[in-house]
Parts: sequence; C-alpha cells; structure tokens
Amino acid sequence: MRSWDTISAPLSRSRELILIDMPGHGRSQPVPGRQTISAFADALTKFIEAEQLGAVDLVGSSVGGRLVLELSRRGVGRHCVALDPGGFWRGWETKFFQSTIAASIRLVRGLQPVMPFLSRHAATRTLLLAQLSARPWALAPETVLTEMRTFAATTVFDDIVHELATGPLQSGTASTPGRVTIGWGRKDRLLLPRQACRAQAAFPNAQLRWFDRCGHFPHWDQPEETVQAILQTTS
Repeated sequence: MRSWDTISAPLSRSRELILIDMPGHGRSQPVPGRQTISAFADALTKFIEAEQLGAVDLVGSSVGGRLVLELSRRGVGRHCVALDPGGFWRGWETKFFQSTIAASIRLVRGLQPVMPFLSRHAATRTLLLAQLSARPWALAPETVLTEMRTFAATTVFDDIVHELATGPLQSGTASTPGRVTIGWGRKDRLLLPRQACRAQAAFPNAQLRWFDRCGHFPHWDQPEETVQAILQTTS
C-alpha cells in the first residue's frame, strides 16, 4: 500500500481511501497454494464482501492494475482505474517481462545493505529505476527507498512472476459495473506501450489514457495527472 504514497494525500481530500497490501505483500499473508491473479481476485472479493464495500471504486497499478480489471470483469466494485496492467503481453514480450523483472529483483535484493546510499543520489536512482520510471532522478529518495525495501521483502514475488508469465492472459468483457480507465505510460519499458491497445480491445468500453513522459508507474512520474484521471473516472 506504500506504493500510493505519492498520490494518497491529494486523493484523500475528496475521497475516502481504503489502501490494501495485496496477498503476500506488506502485512498481508499469502493466499494458500499458487499465487495467481484468480486467487488474488478471490481473496479481494471476499474482503470487499466482508467489509460491505460493494460499491467501492477500484484503482490498481501493474499487477494491481490487472487485478482490478479482473475484478471489474467479474462484476465486482464500481468504477475502475487500471494503470499499466499486466496480462496483455504476446510472444517474446512474455519472456522479456519475466527475465528482466527477475533480474531486477535479484539485483535489488543484493543491494539492500547499500540501498539507503543508492536511493539518496540522483545518478544511482536513475541506474536503479531506469526500467520503471521515465524520470527516476526526479523521484523522492524516501519513495525509492520504500519501494526498494518492499520489493525485496515480498516473499511471493518470484512465484507471482512465474504465474504471470506462464498462466493465462487477461480476459476481458464489454460489460463492467462502471466506467473503466486504462492508463499507460508512453515510456513504459517493462510492459511495452503496444500492449495498451490489446487491453482496450479486451475491455472495449474502457477509455485509454496515455501518460506522456511517463514510465511503468504513472503515480510516480505524473502524480498530478494520475490523480486527475482517478477523480474523473470515479466522479
């Protein structure tokens, strides 16, 4: 849930926010068995039902972006904003995603002892996050350190990547409970921008919103525009 630190304050001025740690992340326990999108969606649906949040709007990024699209496909929640969601790769893009993110997490884990130093300087932030941000040098050091710590601490990270790369692609629907916005950074070097059109084709009622000068995480590189997109979709 700390991934949303860059935009949670401005969003909270006009929205009640319910921030979650996905299963196996932060303080949430992993789901039993395989760490699949389907299992995550089941767990989150149970949470929404238990907390009586049936009309909640859904916002997710990356794996979370795919998760909220899956929930919307199932008819869960209301309006939906999915930022650079996974599950729309094809052919060599699948192996590219799997191999590059696996190499990145191994590096991040190995560098944990010196991560406070690396996150403090613009040049090393740029080397660390060149694949995920279009402007890594401009990110706040505390944001980078928090992200690098939480990535390394996520015990199910490798299992999730394996399931994403070998499991089914994301299914779509022309019927969702509310409006859907799919946001994509034009300089996403992990989930390539060509995948955005496939996502929109799977969810033909969705609005595709491009974020210029933006990498894999719009709420990092374009926080103000991301807040605007969320507020417009959920208004």
